[in-house]
Amino acid sequence: MNVAPHIFWLLSRAAGSVALVTASVSVGVGLLVGMRLAVPGRRNLVPIHEATALVTLAFTALHAFALLGDGFVHLGLAGIAVPFAGGYRPLWTALGIVSAYGLAVLGISYYARDRIGTARWRRLHRLTAGFWVLAIAHTVGTGTDAGSAWFLASCGIVVVPAFALMVERWLPHGHAEAPAPSRKAWRTAETGQAANDAQSSSGAIEAG
Repeated sequence: MNVAPHIFWLLSRAAGSVALVTASVSVGVGLLVGMRLAVPGRRNLVPIHEATALVTLAFTALHAFALLGDGFVHLGLAGIAVPFAGGYRPLWTALGIVSAYGLAVLGISYYARDRIGTARWRRLHRLTAGFWVLAIAHTVGTGTDAGSAWFLASCGIVVVPAFALMVERWLPHGHAEAPAPSRKAWRTAETGQAANDAQSSSGAIEAG
């Protein structure tokens, strides 16, 4: 089988699958950080949440732009950037576009968290789970792999736990949110931990 004519389609599918997995990990980790759960080292999960969110944005962009080279869907720049502008499964594609914009804006807003205000930013950040659900709907509606056992198994491993945490968070009896320290507070805590580690190491050397 000659895959050359389909290389951009395959690239887009692969990038989209990776984006869904990393988005699910990011959402799940973010919920663990934000909920009052007895998770050891909960603050240490923040870099994972941040890193997977950035990876999601990168692979989402690759997923979209790879379609520009595909000769089957013929979406064009407007088709990957403007909801309902393309002719390929317009509803499901539009959900993906809206999801990508929402996740991008909310993800990048993390770096303006102190300027926006921690409380206000956190209220906005709750929408991330909603845009993630739109991404899942987009995958099911447009993905050619959506019915494949390997795809359902690989995505289900991260999607189902994250979805369960989201349901638990929003149920009336769900766990309350943990206090939301500012980005500066996170950095201060990390600096203090590094200083403590350095002091412990120094004491061990002197004792030796």
